[in-house]
Amino acid sequence: MNPWHNKRILITGAGTGIGKGIANHFAAAGAKVVFHHSRSAEGARAEVARINAAGGQAKAIGADFTKIEDVRRLATEALDFLDGIDVLVNNAGISMNKPFSQVTPEQFDTLYQVNVRAGFFLTQALVPALITARGVVINISSIHAYEGMQEHSVYAGTRAAVVGFTRQLAIELAPQGVRVVGIAPGSVAVENQYDAIPGFDPEASGKSIPAGFIGQPRDIAEVALFLAGPGARYIVGQTLVVDGGTTSWMPFGDGFRQPLNFSFGKGYVPGV
Repeated sequence: MNPWHNKRILITGAGTGIGKGIANHFAAAGAKVVFHHSRSAEGARAEVARINAAGGQAKAIGADFTKIEDVRRLATEALDFLDGIDVLVNNAGISMNKPFSQVTPEQFDTLYQVNVRAGFFLTQALVPALITARGVVINISSIHAYEGMQEHSVYAGTRAAVVGFTRQLAIELAPQGVRVVGIAPGSVAVENQYDAIPGFDPEASGKSIPAGFIGQPRDIAEVALFLAGPGARYIVGQTLVVDGGTTSWMPFGDGFRQPLNFSFGKGYVPGV
């Protein structure tokens, strides 16, 4: 018997990258999946159409995570389609790199709204249904929560907040039957990398990673599927680092003194 048949899953930020990979992985396993999207409607809808045409069950729902009313609407619409929820994957997040002294309050607020506040209140809205299902919450963070990189003061703060939120929420919800865990991915070859970094070369990038290659969305999706399943029942409140060994080595270089020659955040962070 397929343990994922008709299990009900909501993945945020599923129109591109890691979120899309996780959503597709759950759908391929037999789950009923909601692909949340904000600016990537085309990607989410294309995946949903493909899944439904193959006999699966999926729906794309748009929501602007800078607006709390959209966050709550997403919860309502997802529950209506799924008829409950077994797994929530809080994946949606945006990045920005900018020197600390140049960050504006609007940019700061935008990253914290999308990366921290939205997942907080989406989970809050879904908690009654998650308790009923004895479900699982998976929060996607980043290795930026554990290691520094120039021009990432705002983004790193949001990722560290997710790790702290995961640990705290886990002890509050565990007595109610809901398990909360996290994943902190390292470098993963996704659309955002190609868009932001001129001449991005995943093969060259992989040479600087101990594993010898850059991660793919499926590498994170495999871990998400495991963490959501019964085999991970004793993992509570932990954020698993999935980074090919990146955080395990000491670079001892002076790269931190040099400004970055690329820019994340174009098109979705004000003023970038």
